Amino acid sequence: MKTNFFFTPSALLIILAALTSGKGMAQACSTYYPMKEGVRLEYTLYDKKDKVEGTQWQEFRNVQETSEGLEAEVHMGFSDAKGKEVYETSYGMTCNGSVIRIDYQSLLSGPMLDQYGEMEAEITGTDMELPNNLEVGMELPDSQVTMTIDMGAMNMKMEVEVTGRKVEKKETVTTAAGSFECFVIYSDTRSKMMMANQNFPTRTWIAPDVGMVKSESYNKSGKLTSRMELSGISG
Repeated sequence: MKTNFFFTPSALLIILAALTSGKGMAQACSTYYPMKEGVRLEYTLYDKKDKVEGTQWQEFRNVQETSEGLEAEVHMGFSDAKGKEVYETSYGMTCNGSVIRIDYQSLLSGPMLDQYGEMEAEITGTDMELPNNLEVGMELPDSQVTMTIDMGAMNMKMEVEVTGRKVEKKETVTTAAGSFECFVIYSDTRSKMMMANQNFPTRTWIAPDVGMVKSESYNKSGKLTSRMELSGISG
């Protein structure tokens, strides 16, 4: 795992974080990403040869009702193929009854910025959104985030854009956690840091009352480069 994990294909898959079902207000707030205190989800990450690269877990903390719906802190950690935990961070998530939003600014704050010490950073962009009323053929809003680090003599800029988001189809997916009826969402992702650029399409399988079940990343030729699957739910 690298320090700039969030700009790799596997990391960008994780941005569509997997959640699980709750009750009452949580169910009314979001069809696909209900939030419940203490829920923990675990994923296994694979490379293009189906070899395990590592694992990732997420846990809901500080879930609170607001005047608009719910807000929560999602804490997550990453471990390598040998089981050594190499990174932890957290980000904010909100829902208002019709759409859920992942806060990019909080995702790129905290540990992501700590490595740059006292350097000043500016984060701008638009949050990732997922509506409650998914239908096959629906086009979803683009998302973008830019982080600029003032390094004195120069600025370092990191950008991620997610475009072309569309609900392709419905499909049943089976993983170690069970079988799920999912909507499949396609998107094009571009990440840029200094002179390094990555462009790749992704597909994400989302199930009602579960969240993200599977995600895949491809190269420009459409060949699979990495994937992650839901392997466990608790809490």
